[in-house]
Amino acid sequence: MRKHTMGLLAMAAASALALSACSGAEVGEPTGEDTAAGGGETIRIGIKYDQPGLGLQEGDEFTGFDTDVARYVAEKLGYSEDQIEFVETISANRETALQNGDVDMIFATYSITDERKALIDFAGPYFVAGQDLLVAADNTDITGPEDLEGKNLCSVTGSTSAENIKNDYAEGVQLVERPGYADCATALASGAVDAVTTDDIILAGLAATEENAGKFKVVGAPFSEERYGVGLPDGSTDRCEEVNTAIAEMIEDGTWEELVASNTEGADYTPNADLNPPEQDACE
Repeated sequence: MRKHTMGLLAMAAASALALSACSGAEVGEPTGEDTAAGGGETIRIGIKYDQPGLGLQEGDEFTGFDTDVARYVAEKLGYSEDQIEFVETISANRETALQNGDVDMIFATYSITDERKALIDFAGPYFVAGQDLLVAADNTDITGPEDLEGKNLCSVTGSTSAENIKNDYAEGVQLVERPGYADCATALASGAVDAVTTDDIILAGLAATEENAGKFKVVGAPFSEERYGVGLPDGSTDRCEEVNTAIAEMIEDGTWEELVASNTEGADYTPNADLNPPEQDACE
């Protein structure tokens, strides 16, 4: 009986020791390995993988204006470079990615619209682009959207650019939708389409790549105003304000101008100075 009692006491003591060893952190609380900037957590940032000059994956490297802005903002939020996880988010799936928690924020040429704001939150804008046209370098027939009658026009499925064409220039225009802008550039090079439409800075990035050098030109007649915002999950007012503060600092310290220039070098492109750099909207 005494041996049995002593055994129970020993088991109780062992359990108490185990509990005391665990009492240094609550369930879900960061451990000693998680005390770096950003709480030791990884921030998942949605970007495009196929937009030269904006969001492009090349092996393990991610380049472009959007990715550079994302790095700047993430650092201001307290995340180091190795805490950023870039996640591909195609145009048609951006709201879903935020709603499902697949990403924490999105920098992916994401135009701020009322329809999207009904589903998610936006910080920014951090850039204002204009929808334009990319054509073959020797093309003289297309100088603006009014010349698209009877033409094959490529844009990306789910993008604002595709919707603009459908709504405003649909009569006589054959809209060809592809999953990515690189696919549209390939179609243009092969002659399958007559023009590609999306925002001017995206077209400039496509035209400036080594494989497209000398093949294409941006028409230079923008016919819309696309305000690029940072996509956030619905109800992210506090995070929106933090991101807006970071964007304002980026513009103020000259980084914004440097990033635009370095990511469009060789494309003979200058942002619309009347709209850029932009002021950020109030967070709702």
